[in-house]
Amino acid sequence: MPSPPIRITDADDPRIAEFRGIRERDLVGRRGVFIAEGTVVLRMLAAAHAVGGDFCADKILLLENRVEGVGDILTLYPADVPVYVAGAAVLDAIAGFHLHRGVLALGRRVRQSTVAALLASVPDPGLVVIACGISNHDNIGSIFRNAAAFGASAVFLDETSCDPLYRKALRVSVGSVLSVPYVRGGSALDLLQEVSDAGFSIYGLSPRGECEIGTIAPARGIALVTGTEGEGLPAAIMARFKTARISQKPGLDSLNAATATGIALYEMARRQGLI
Repeated sequence: MPSPPIRITDADDPRIAEFRGIRERDLVGRRGVFIAEGTVVLRMLAAAHAVGGDFCADKILLLENRVEGVGDILTLYPADVPVYVAGAAVLDAIAGFHLHRGVLALGRRVRQSTVAALLASVPDPGLVVIACGISNHDNIGSIFRNAAAFGASAVFLDETSCDPLYRKALRVSVGSVLSVPYVRGGSALDLLQEVSDAGFSIYGLSPRGECEIGTIAPARGIALVTGTEGEGLPAAIMARFKTARISQKPGLDSLNAATATGIALYEMARRQGLI
């Protein structure tokens, strides 16, 4: 149970400095801290904190009229996580814009796994997602949400993909970034080679894929690879690894990266017996 809420009356109060001007700057990449926004993400962060997972909460900032509504979530946090409360005008001045949700938390990543460790933890049969060059935060958030929904054991992102702990990506994922294990870093080709060397069957998603997604046979481990909007996966990846397509009506552009990943995950999760 957290300690009683602490009222903030000054937007420049140093105790809530990390929340100040969050529209103009994001904390991602700075000491492993990030901003969690909304009740669903607040609950997911509490769950991660409670089980001693990869994430914990440092402090919480609420609009005064939201305190009662999130009371059940606050009980999930330990007493050493301070809860700050402010009126609408003060909270807007802190955030730098009108914060409709009125629910913020400062989270911190306390542990980072490795590609090898995550691959070793994938069950047999298993399914993972690899994101290459995904720079759109909505797509990253949606990919994590799809991964959680269809039982993917991990998400791997190359160094050119955006950080899933960015506030918008985390919000779009409805907190799934905090529940689906992931590793971000390294080149796409090096990442894919490591996954392949671990015995996973790799399929790059492309409208020009050599096989239809529904024809892929179950395997010990399957990795679905998705690329950036427009350009898709680099030619070097398409040439080195197997590719799969999702049939669609002729004459239309390719599917959105997150949508394609969701469809492919659903199909492969069924074939792998995960759903």
